[in-house]
Amino acid sequence: MAFTDFKSVDQVQEEYGISYKETMFIQNKNFEPSELLSEEFEFNRENIDVTISEESRCEHLIIPILREIYKHHFREYAFWSHKFIHIDDKLRGTPDYMFSSRSKLGKTVLEMPLILVVEAKKNDFCLGWGQCLAELVAAQKLNNDNEKSVYGVVTDGEIWQFGNLTDKIFTKETLKLSDLSEILGTLDYILEKAKENFALQTV
Repeated sequence: MAFTDFKSVDQVQEEYGISYKETMFIQNKNFEPSELLSEEFEFNRENIDVTISEESRCEHLIIPILREIYKHHFREYAFWSHKFIHIDDKLRGTPDYMFSSRSKLGKTVLEMPLILVVEAKKNDFCLGWGQCLAELVAAQKLNNDNEKSVYGVVTDGEIWQFGNLTDKIFTKETLKLSDLSEILGTLDYILEKAKENFALQTV
């Protein structure tokens, strides 16, 4: 079994005894994109068929946004793309993207996974959240700390949804964002919250 074998949130809930709620937990703010990102993002959406494949959406929509926000937090975080993690036979697989605490040993060593980002394959957010929640459970186990929130993001490149897992409670944010400055602002907010929760130090 792997993360992708979890097809819905309720499947993960039943497997790990997790409660579910929906509420607004994000203090939304705008984060103005750089001129370079704005130009690149609009160019990609206007001139490239990003619907042709998952790889196209990742390359032209998702990665540019994640890289942009990572530039503002790289001293405390490491950013991972398709890094395999393994807890046991049920919790194993390759998250699409992760923000983890930065290791003093360098960029090749995975420390605490704090934010997991999953692409909604074929725009299937139900499937995406099932996979993402399983990855958040794995992150808790890797961090050996259930009390501090780990955050999940599911996106198809156009719509971005957010959630967090604290102990045995999964909270899904009711906002569904498509505005670039609001997406960046929300990512910035959860990176700051995770940094605060885990008292991350600059490496």
